[in-house]
Amino acid sequence: MARAVNKKRTVMPTQDPHVRARNFNEVALGFTEEDARTEAARCLQCKKRNCVAGCPVEVPIPEFIKEIQNRDYAGAFRTVMGKNLLPAICGRVCPQETQCEAVCTLGKVKDSEPVAIGRLERYIADWGREHAPPDHTACPMGNGVKVAVIGAGPAGLTCAGELARLGYEVTVFEAFHKLGGVLTYGIPEFRLPKAIVQQEVQNLTCVGVRFSLNQVMGKALDVNDLKEKGFKAIFVGVGAGLPVFMKIPGVELNGVLSANEFLTRVNLMKAYEFPRADTMVDIGKRVAVVGGGNVAMDSARTALRLGAEEVMVVYRRSEEEMPARREEYEHAVEEGIRFLFLTNPTKILGDAEGRARAIEVQSMTLGEPDKSGRRKPVVVPGSEKTIDVDLVIMAIGTQANPLFTKVTPGLKLNEWGYIEVNERMQSSLPYLFAGGDIVTGSATVISAMAAGRKAAAAMHEYLQSLKPK
Repeated sequence: MARAVNKKRTVMPTQDPHVRARNFNEVALGFTEEDARTEAARCLQCKKRNCVAGCPVEVPIPEFIKEIQNRDYAGAFRTVMGKNLLPAICGRVCPQETQCEAVCTLGKVKDSEPVAIGRLERYIADWGREHAPPDHTACPMGNGVKVAVIGAGPAGLTCAGELARLGYEVTVFEAFHKLGGVLTYGIPEFRLPKAIVQQEVQNLTCVGVRFSLNQVMGKALDVNDLKEKGFKAIFVGVGAGLPVFMKIPGVELNGVLSANEFLTRVNLMKAYEFPRADTMVDIGKRVAVVGGGNVAMDSARTALRLGAEEVMVVYRRSEEEMPARREEYEHAVEEGIRFLFLTNPTKILGDAEGRARAIEVQSMTLGEPDKSGRRKPVVVPGSEKTIDVDLVIMAIGTQANPLFTKVTPGLKLNEWGYIEVNERMQSSLPYLFAGGDIVTGSATVISAMAAGRKAAAAMHEYLQSLKPK
């Protein structure tokens, strides 16, 4: 190393766990200016830009960090926005530890931690929201070509923004009454405040994006309707929002919810403000969340904040195999969430009124690796036991919702019902492109955004090819 740097990352201040476990305010409080400059000073400004290669949307990371070092916050904000139109969101929810930070050169040095790239992105994005209001004079000259984007989640929003920057007349059709997709209905307020989501999304209007809400595609409109309205190309980013339930007795009981329904009620319909908001969720005293991913962490921590006395996460593999972000798991542990590892539900038991009252589980041990590379859980015979619960939340994944795809003739799907695309994100219908979870299955926000960017570039090429030679 050419110069001495701090080996340890700058600590991000957070709410006290005992306090935050009962409120929906943001857990991580963000860097101060001093924190940001201290952390930015750790960047080695490597010639080999591994961090940029590790970023799905190729943010010029060394450049914006250097600008923070030099107190050029406006420049840093412009640099980030050049590649990422949703930086305050990405700075909060992207798994940087497995992407840009995973390949940070400093992190490869003995006893050193990688630069906190995500926390710096969050800092400069928050600075920009406060000090750099949207420039509504920055809209490009329109080229008169209409493009439709279906779904206002990370993939659709990114694709829309990129196409609008190229001069296309972009309209985003969204089924819900709020924009943001999973950012709005899926991720809790304490991890991603909805005001931030709505502000960053609305900033897309500055580059000319239009929004049409309450439009359930496949019901209100289909691709033929869009083509008749003059849209020359369509991007589909509807996500994969169809819940998955375990095939065990008792899942039909009252008090058994999918994580999708639970989090949508709380986030989009503001159940956390009941009775000020009309929507409520009957939590009871004891809640079991089945699963080990980020959605399971979000569900468990939300249930705790809604007043549950005990929340347990039931996961059939060990802590090491759990796919949730380490930070989210550690926050859950700090807040008092109980984890039952190597435990798998076998049935849900109900009372005379058809309400879930207990969950039967069995212990597991880990065998040989399966197709995912993780060791396969194997039942321990005779290990069954029953745990009293009032609410069971299934957070074991989602699958493609066929509402749109089943009314789109000629659209090729794979065996799981996801849209098949080529390397250019183009489907079997030449004018229709797709990206995000409806193509890959459940994945990360930033990977969906990367798909949106890639699709926008391919759509531009396609639309240019339609012009008379």
